[in-house]
Amino acid sequence: MVYFEKFTLDNGLRVIVNQDKTTPIVTINIVYNVGAKHENPERTGFAHLFEHLMFEGSKNIPVYDTPLQMVGGDNNAFTNNDITNYYLSLPKENIETGFWLESDRMLELALTEEKIEIQKNVVIEEFNQRYLNQPYGDAFKILRSLAYKKHPYQWPTIGKEPSHIKKATFQEIKKFFYEHYAPNNAILTVAGNVTKEEIKELTEKWFGDIPSRKLADKKIPREPEQKEPRKKEVYREVPHDTIYKAYHMCDRKNEDFYATDLISDLLANGDSSRLHQRLVKEKNVFNTIDAFITGDIDEGLLIISGSISDKTDMKKAEEELQNELNKLNQQPPANGELEKVQNKVESIKIFTRTSTLHNAMNLAFHELIDDAENINTEINKYKEVTPEKIQAVSNKILKENNCSTLYYYSKK
Repeated sequence: MVYFEKFTLDNGLRVIVNQDKTTPIVTINIVYNVGAKHENPERTGFAHLFEHLMFEGSKNIPVYDTPLQMVGGDNNAFTNNDITNYYLSLPKENIETGFWLESDRMLELALTEEKIEIQKNVVIEEFNQRYLNQPYGDAFKILRSLAYKKHPYQWPTIGKEPSHIKKATFQEIKKFFYEHYAPNNAILTVAGNVTKEEIKELTEKWFGDIPSRKLADKKIPREPEQKEPRKKEVYREVPHDTIYKAYHMCDRKNEDFYATDLISDLLANGDSSRLHQRLVKEKNVFNTIDAFITGDIDEGLLIISGSISDKTDMKKAEEELQNELNKLNQQPPANGELEKVQNKVESIKIFTRTSTLHNAMNLAFHELIDDAENINTEINKYKEVTPEKIQAVSNKILKENNCSTLYYYSKK
């Protein structure tokens, strides 16, 4: 069990306290309900840009990292299509420094034209390095645009194209900050040897005076059901032909989520998984093969990708892959096979509970999508999945009309 307490400030900031008396380190985590899906389709990449700008100094603190390093702390952040998450860890006796730093940049960033231009260039270079100058780098960018036609999951976190960031004006960027980085659009979690009373006092002191803000419209267009297969071929300077298959799946709160996650593990999580055993080890059709879910809050994707061995062509590899998927549709897995992947999920979930950082992030995420208490019921939801449920969900998802396929050919 992960024990926690919650309260909410008058300005809308939700706060979760996870007391852990076993550690001298405290983690402060803030998740903002803003990701790439909340962007203007003509101005993508803003959420990722702000992951950079939030470290460029705030109203009263010109340099974010220096005060934190002086008290023995460290920090980082990540952005995805749903959220932006900032976290820091520091010794308990210096916890107030963390509250000071995080509250000041929520209050107001020290945005200037010069700082914005510097970070724009950093993001554009990152785009080039990640998608243009790296083997297979553009595969998932292409796959997203193939699988999604309405929902903003159709572009990656870094944006559709560099020109969106390059053309962004100072006023557009400033407006994005005030419409999203607000106490009423955030969840603060503190994990460590702290009490609710301590944290409430510190939160009121440092965050209580930050005004709530008028937030941007959060309505996201839902992706229509895919009714026919989508396929695309590309040719690149890469060592091996590779196939990518994306199947639409349920949203994060749907009861089918847990079965879908286990399906990806049954197929290709580890050397004993079905696809690795049959298609890599036994038949040598693929060099490597993987299956995973995107885990998005809205309807996401189950993705299968495989690097094809030189002795096999694309058509043959796809046929062999489809044969293995058909087996899961035609017959439920054995109890022992399912229990093995369920136990692996359980062990991973329990292990992460030993970390204040993971507890802080997971509590905030569950609270954002539904209720922090779900952190304590999630393992049971995985354990309750039956072989028959696996087969039913597999038949719902792993079908041709629900699939977008990218054939990524090597220029040989």
